[in-house]
Amino acid sequence: MSLQAAPRHQTMTARSVVLSLLLGAPERGLAARDVVAMGREFGLVDTTVRAALSRMVATGDLVTRDSVYRLAARHLRRQEAQEAALHPDLRPWDGTWTVLVVTGTGRDAAARADLRRAMAERRMAELREGVWTRPDNVAHTGPIDAPDADVVRMRSRPDDDTALVARLWDTASWVTRAHALLAAAGPAGSLRDRFVTNAAIVRHLRADPWLPPELLPADWPADELRSTYEGFRTELRALHTADPRVGAPATV
Repeated sequence: MSLQAAPRHQTMTARSVVLSLLLGAPERGLAARDVVAMGREFGLVDTTVRAALSRMVATGDLVTRDSVYRLAARHLRRQEAQEAALHPDLRPWDGTWTVLVVTGTGRDAAARADLRRAMAERRMAELREGVWTRPDNVAHTGPIDAPDADVVRMRSRPDDDTALVARLWDTASWVTRAHALLAAAGPAGSLRDRFVTNAAIVRHLRADPWLPPELLPADWPADELRSTYEGFRTELRALHTADPRVGAPATV
């Protein structure tokens, strides 16, 4: 799919719909009847959704109690990353950059993949192998969740911040893709298409580098993407009533 293309008319399985709903759900989960009701909006018959729920419990995707479904542990990190993308915890930038240097060697492929995932979730960019950096404007970073990695943290002030940003992030392509998603998310589309588009918006926000305003293009549309998604989530909430035991309706 090109950067300009909108994610239209993709096949949506019952599993993909259920996961999307639960990824945006409150920690308390969603009642089965709410998940089934939302499935109808996407042409899924009740028995198909209920069968998907049962399979997802059996395969460890979901856990259930009293007909309320929640994400299993394997998906909680994904949910946390989604919420961070929607509500990044940023602070004013003082001009410094964080530099993380990986000094350990001999890690296997799985450990290297875990490290790259941890760095990506922090919006760190790899300057060269084992050297990751970004502007120091993220409020809470915490330890690297990669126990096999020996990481040295430093701070720096590059000679040319703008040139370094251009080297590490393709902001122009990110903006192009963001505007295509915003155009596709308009109210004229079907609920199904806008559901797919808004799921793509969340994925795209997970690639937002969280740069300080001083280093962003003038037309950076991240806040508009977040506002569009929240508007669609509000629309979904109006489509059905919540189970009183859960206390909140389904979201993307």
